[in-house]
Amino acid sequence: MPKSVPAAAENRGLDYLDATCPLVSKVHRQAERLVEAGKHIIFVGHRGHPEVIGTFGQVADGAMSLVETVDDVAKLEPADPEALGFLTQTTLSVDDTREIVEALKARFPSINGPRGEDICYATSNRQESVKAIVPECDKMIVIGAPNSSNSLRLAEVAVRAGVPAQLIQRASEIDFAWLADVKTLGITAGASAPEVLVREVVDHLATQFEVNETQVETAVESMSFKLPRGLAA
Repeated sequence: MPKSVPAAAENRGLDYLDATCPLVSKVHRQAERLVEAGKHIIFVGHRGHPEVIGTFGQVADGAMSLVETVDDVAKLEPADPEALGFLTQTTLSVDDTREIVEALKARFPSINGPRGEDICYATSNRQESVKAIVPECDKMIVIGAPNSSNSLRLAEVAVRAGVPAQLIQRASEIDFAWLADVKTLGITAGASAPEVLVREVVDHLATQFEVNETQVETAVESMSFKLPRGLAA
């Protein structure tokens, strides 16, 4: 969230909890360090996304410019092309982001970037999993919210591979008519979708179809994070 949000809460004497993902907080700190080093930041992300708003809110107005596509890179006219840094939203398409970053480096060879990958491991792992199963699927269901960037990217990955995909939030949104000719259905979920929703969808499908379930594991996620201050015992 932008720094102005907790500042406003403190000014009003309100209690608040900062539940920002630690991986996003890392990007916030990177933004501060780049500005301190005298760099103008090119931020790769989707306009209006909460993470973009929050990251822009970590630094002074005018310290960052947003690019969403490779074409946007060509339109950049920075005041000092030799004093640039870039950062990325954590929930982007891995493939799209790679192309944009390559375009930035090609146009601005001296641009500074993060040492490691900014895209969240949960986002990149799920995209790789979709790529692994789409060759075997007729269609795909992605469980996630319509405003979830990483969930939307999963559907895009499937569609780009030639497999129709639908994004749903709950089992009640399943379009059985859309699935009428499907023999193998892929199911994946956004990084924030709980397992209970996945089971709900599979169970609901079983009311209309004979379901033989196969789980494909492409990565093991063992990372854990501390609770926000104020919630930790």
